[in-house]
Amino acid sequence: MKLFNREIKVNLLVQILLAILLGIGCGQVLPIWAARFFATFNGIFSQFLGFLIPLLIVGFVAPAIAEVGNKAGKVLLLTVGLAYLSTTCAGLFSYFVADATFPSLITPSDATDVAREATHPAGPYFTIGIPPLMDVMTALVLAFLLGISMAYIKSPGLMKGLDEFRNIVSMTIGRVIIPLLPLYIFGIFLDMTMTGQVGTVLGAFAKIILIIFAMHIVLLLAQYFIAALFVRRNPFKMLLTMLPAYFTALGTQSSAATIPVTLRQCVKMGVSEDIAGFTVPLCATIHMAGSCLKIVACAVALMIMEGLPYSTPMFVGFICMIGISMVASPGVPGGSIMAALGLLASMLGFNDANQALMIALYIAMDSFGTACNVTGDGAISQIVDRFFGNGRNPIPPSARM
Repeated sequence: MKLFNREIKVNLLVQILLAILLGIGCGQVLPIWAARFFATFNGIFSQFLGFLIPLLIVGFVAPAIAEVGNKAGKVLLLTVGLAYLSTTCAGLFSYFVADATFPSLITPSDATDVAREATHPAGPYFTIGIPPLMDVMTALVLAFLLGISMAYIKSPGLMKGLDEFRNIVSMTIGRVIIPLLPLYIFGIFLDMTMTGQVGTVLGAFAKIILIIFAMHIVLLLAQYFIAALFVRRNPFKMLLTMLPAYFTALGTQSSAATIPVTLRQCVKMGVSEDIAGFTVPLCATIHMAGSCLKIVACAVALMIMEGLPYSTPMFVGFICMIGISMVASPGVPGGSIMAALGLLASMLGFNDANQALMIALYIAMDSFGTACNVTGDGAISQIVDRFFGNGRNPIPPSARM
C-alpha cells in the first residue's frame, strides 16, 4: 500500500518554512480585515481536521493491527511501554534541569507579564461546525477492537472494507490535507504575530524558551541514539529525514494534524508501512515526551514565580501520573495542558489563577513540545519495527551506519 504520493513538486519542508516566514512578515503589515480571511480559512480547516482525525485513527490503526496479525498484542504493549517510558524520562530530565537553572533566571514579576501581554486574535468572518463522529479515545478503542478481532477471526470481507476505507482516508490526506497545510501554518503564524505572541509574549520568556528548546534537542538526540542502537542506522540521518514532520508540527501545534507527514517520513526513514500505520497514529495520542517536558518546566517556572514550595518526590509522582493522564488528551493544540490541569491542582496545589497562568505559559511555547512529540514518534516506530517489522521496507543506503 502506498500511503502517499511521493511526487511532490516543491519540498514540503521548504513550503512550511516559507509559510512560517511569510506569516511572521505579513503579520506586521496586513490589516485586521485581511487577517480575518485567513482566520476564517483556519477555522474551517481545523474543523475538518477535527472531523477527520477519528476517521484517520480507525482507518489506519485497525487495518494495521489486523495486518500485524497475532503479534498485535505484543506490538501494542511495546509501543505503549516505549511511549510511557519516553514521556516519564523526559519529565524527570526536565525537572532536574529546570530546578538547577530556573531559580537564577526567573523573577516573580514575570508571571504577570504573560497575562498582561496576551491578546485575542482577529476572529473569523464566520465559522462552520463539523463535529467528529466520535472522540479520539472512542476511535482508538474502536480501532483496537476491530483490528484485534480481525487478526484472530480472519474476516476477509471486513478487512477489504477497512482497506478501502483506509484508501479513502489516505486519498483525502494526500490531495486535501497536505496541500493545504502550508496555508494553514501561514494563518497560524500570521495570527501569532498580530497578537504579539511571536514577539512580546515569547520575548518575555526568551531565556526559559531557549533552555526548553535545548532540552528538546537533547531529548530528540537521546531518543534517536537509543533507536540507532537497535536498528543500526545513522541517528543524524534519521533525524534529518523527520525534519518535515518537526516543522509541520511547529506550525500546526497539533500531533494529530501532523500524522500524515509523520507517517510519510517514517516510511521514508525505513519503517515498514504496516508498523508505521499502527505506531504513528497511536503515538500521536499517547507519546507526549515533548509536552511532558514542557509542562514540567513551566510548572517549575510558575512555582518559582509564585513562591510555591515544591520537592523532588512531589514532581516524581506528578510526572508518573501525567504520563498516564495525557494518553486521554487529544492531539490538538493545547490538548496536553488541558489534560494536566486536574493533576496540577491535586498534586502541585495550583489554584484557578495558577492554572490560568500555566495555560498562558504553556500555549506560548506549544509548538516546540508538539514538534518534539511527533519527531520522537519516529524513534519509537524504528524500535518497534526492529522487532515486528515485515521486512518489506529495507534500510535505505543513505540511512545506514
